[in-house]
Amino acid sequence: MTVDDARQSLRAELRARRKALHASERIAAANGVAESLEQLADFLVDHRIAGYWAIDGELPLHIVVSNLARRDQQYCLPRITGPRQLSFVPWKSGADLESNRYGIPEPVCTKEDLLEPADLDIVLLPLLGFDRRGGRIGYGGGYYDASFAFLRERSEATRPLLVGIAYSAQELDLIELAPWDVRLDYVATERGLIDCWES
Repeated sequence: MTVDDARQSLRAELRARRKALHASERIAAANGVAESLEQLADFLVDHRIAGYWAIDGELPLHIVVSNLARRDQQYCLPRITGPRQLSFVPWKSGADLESNRYGIPEPVCTKEDLLEPADLDIVLLPLLGFDRRGGRIGYGGGYYDASFAFLRERSEATRPLLVGIAYSAQELDLIELAPWDVRLDYVATERGLIDCWES
């Protein structure tokens, strides 16, 4: 079985695991993740924080977004701008959104609004599975790995910091990394903040 075949099977299992969570568990996890992120000193002061619009059982970030707005930090959402390429757009609650080809809401914007991945300070990444070494199982589209490929060869945390957002139930013992994978710097779950460079 190839790495890709193994990942496809794992994705189905992880989706089922995530969908099995009750509404009360999701709400508690959203609160816990917001607290975990605030253990990261940079998260409290950095200006440009990118996140995602939660779909399909992903951990919601509404509490995080509210906290960032209160501190006058800029929250950005991804927008597909090319083959496996994401740019990011500053967004405030209530601003216009439109669905992309996958049905995921993206900010309505002009070309001048777009920020490149390297312009960000911290990126909160959705995922299906993670391990403590920074391995991440995404959805298979490769958008984040391609967009942040410039971070692939780093040997320590650098800007932008990549922070996986996950329920603790999404943790795996070990993810076999593919050559195109970009490691996470941290993972925030409802149980705490994991420093992947210490693992």
